[in-house]
Parts: sequence; C-alpha cells; structure tokens
Amino acid sequence: MKYTVEMSNKLNELLKRTYDAEKGFRQAAEKVDNKTIKEFFENSANQRYNFGKELKAEIISFGQAPDTSGSAKATLHRSWIDFKALISSNTEEVMLEEVHRGEKEAIATYNDILQDKDFVLPPSTESLLMRHRNAIRKTLETANIFEAAIS
Repeated sequence: MKYTVEMSNKLNELLKRTYDAEKGFRQAAEKVDNKTIKEFFENSANQRYNFGKELKAEIISFGQAPDTSGSAKATLHRSWIDFKALISSNTEEVMLEEVHRGEKEAIATYNDILQDKDFVLPPSTESLLMRHRNAIRKTLETANIFEAAIS
C-alpha cells in the first residue's frame, strides 16, 4: 500500500506540472502573433493534455486518485508571464524564454523520478515517463531553435 501511495504521489506531482505546462502553452499561444510559434505552442499544449490523460490512467492503475488541479505557484508564474509580455517589445521571445525555463524544470522533475535509486518503477511506468521526458526534450530543442531565430 505504501508503494502505491508513494508512486501516485510522484505521478501526481508530474500531473500537476503537466496541467501547468498545458495552461502555460495555451497562454503563450494567445500572446504571440507569429503563426508558426503559435502553432508550436498549441501543439505543445495538446501534447501535455494527452500526457495528463496518460498520467491519470497510470495513477488510477495504482488504485489512487489523480490530482485535478495545477499548482498555485504556476498560477502566479502565468501572471508574471502576462506582465512580462505586456512590457516587452518581443512577446515571442519572452514566451520562448519561459518555455525554455519551464521545460528544463519539467525534464529535471522527470529525471528525479526516473533516477531515484530508492524507488523502483514498474516497466510500464518507466516507459511512459521516459517517452514523456524525451518528448519534452524535443519541445525544448524546438523552442531553442525558435528563440535563436528571433533573437
């Protein structure tokens, strides 16, 4: 029982981050004019929505309840992004900088769980988390390309 609770707690942490990322990408898509970057943000938001569905299913498979909300910290961060976008002359650059920061944090969170030596993940869970982390890495790489192109 303790293992399933610990596992669901770790997965719920990722789920909260996923909710936060989805909302952040949707917010970023609303703020930019560049169609290519807007599409990138929208696709990334949809990807995180799908990650959330997968994480919820995984949490339920451990007999636990998925979290249903994002974090208060992320709500404050999105307000900060609104402010930065308001005072910036290059909204695309500001949004991409925030994506860069957020994706690095997400990768670190996934790595913490995947590399926790005191916690053995079931193969299906490990595979799911590795797939998500690798997709986030690709999102980060794409954001870096866009950021370099507009800087």
